[in-house]
Amino acid sequence: MQFRFPDQTITVNIPDQPRLLAEVRARFRAGQGFSLATINLDHLVKLRASASYRATYAAQDLIVADGNPIVWLSRLARRPVALVPGSDLLRPLLRLAAEEGMPVALYGSTPEVLAKAGARLQAELPALRLAWTGAPPMGFDPTGPDAAAALHAMQAAGARLCIVSLSAPRQEAFAAFGRTQAPRIGFCGFGAGLDFIAGNQQRAPLWMRRLALEWLWRALSAPRRLLPRYAACAAILPGQVIAALRLRQG
Repeated sequence: MQFRFPDQTITVNIPDQPRLLAEVRARFRAGQGFSLATINLDHLVKLRASASYRATYAAQDLIVADGNPIVWLSRLARRPVALVPGSDLLRPLLRLAAEEGMPVALYGSTPEVLAKAGARLQAELPALRLAWTGAPPMGFDPTGPDAAAALHAMQAAGARLCIVSLSAPRQEAFAAFGRTQAPRIGFCGFGAGLDFIAGNQQRAPLWMRRLALEWLWRALSAPRRLLPRYAACAAILPGQVIAALRLRQG
């Protein structure tokens, strides 16, 4: 599935979770890093508005569909991909890292969230090697000196997988920067993923997720922050449908 812009084409190049895990395993064994992005409608809104974000996204090695609208658009374009939500992917990636003996770094959120999430993950996955954790300072520049220092520290600790818990577009920018500074580390941007594990945020009930209503659960949990975001997402859908139909014909 592709999303075309005047200066970039963003491709969902990993169609499902099994193929993603196979690719990550291969890169672990080859000593190669990667950056993983999970595209959704909110990202498409930001991509339409920002050339720098488009360049950052184009630098990601692996892109999966994080959102039912992306999946629906891919089917409309006859380039189907499966839903791979970041929140559902975090634990499988960490289990894979534990199986392969790959040390893990956690970066983002707050020290309290990192401590809670790290403790819970170690309890769930005793073989997990949690090598390093770090929380960015206020006003964090994802390509600045603080980012470089964090990358140096996680490299020195031997990390091979970094779970990045920042908001878009900072997490994608940090991952792209990390690929240039720490080429053996895999960077995975999961937004609030660590907050979910720490228990600071609650995911929608399973029945809502199965009905593709997780967005409603989130909107009701923080309406002032999220309703404008979802309105912007809804506004671009007609244009995305037309683009998917053109892709289907072309």
